[in-house]
Amino acid sequence: MKANIFKRKQVLYLIALMVFIMAIPLAAGARDVTPIVSTEWVQVNSANPRLVVLDVRKVEEYKAGHIPGAVNVFYGTWAIKKGDLLNELPAADDLIEVAGNAGIGKDSIVVVVGKMDAPTDRVDLTRVAWTLKYLGVDNVALLDGGQNKWVKDGKSLSTDAVKAKAKAFKGKLNKNLFVNKDYVKSRLGKATLVDVREPDFYAGRKKLPFVERMGHLPGAVNLPTSQAYNADGTFKSSDELAALITGKIGNDKAKEIITYCDTGKFCTAWSFLMTELFGYKDVKVYDGSSQDWMKDLSLPAEM
Repeated sequence: MKANIFKRKQVLYLIALMVFIMAIPLAAGARDVTPIVSTEWVQVNSANPRLVVLDVRKVEEYKAGHIPGAVNVFYGTWAIKKGDLLNELPAADDLIEVAGNAGIGKDSIVVVVGKMDAPTDRVDLTRVAWTLKYLGVDNVALLDGGQNKWVKDGKSLSTDAVKAKAKAFKGKLNKNLFVNKDYVKSRLGKATLVDVREPDFYAGRKKLPFVERMGHLPGAVNLPTSQAYNADGTFKSSDELAALITGKIGNDKAKEIITYCDTGKFCTAWSFLMTELFGYKDVKVYDGSSQDWMKDLSLPAEM
């Protein structure tokens, strides 16, 4: 009897082990593209019917020359002005319609492309990528170096406007990716706040005209977005990025992290890298950021 029980336990253990092993490739395959792709990768995979190259530059820039097959949906469609707040999340229904009209489905592999001329251009890509994550698109990637790198590498360009085949987009919203002022206020002293502005802005020596007060949110650490990029707009190496992140927030991948900047745009770069490249599980973007926080004089700020 004892021998039979032992054998049954062995069988159950082997079954459990097999289920665990079989589950590993499924988990790893949840993402079918690396978070940052090269120009070569885009070129090699251009015939993949799941691939959507999403160019977020202005229409006139797109028409002057773009990656063959790329569809154009200008950045200002993905982030809008609400009242006096800049770069705010549009209504979910509007975003779902935009994504579907761009030919994006739940199973699409979307590579976001834009120009890298100025720091604000670079984060057009990451804000759109974060918004697509919010819409439930699992496979979102950034073209390393953007349109500039494509041209520099001598890749072919097209001037033919691409009309995407619209899809009925049915993503599941990841509503916890964007948070508001009240939520951030409730998490002071609990979540790790990350201010991605340059040190002078974080320390209260400078501010932008549309931000009411100087300084940073209480307890926030400073991790400038500029540190993530090389001079040409490509990302720094994985080792360099990891060192920057862990040096400020540590290795605990389960901790709650709230990133912010002036308007909720620059902070999406580190948010995207933390979640997609390094596996931090609970990263949120404060959509209103300093512009929203600092206009409420009842809220604290530190220098």
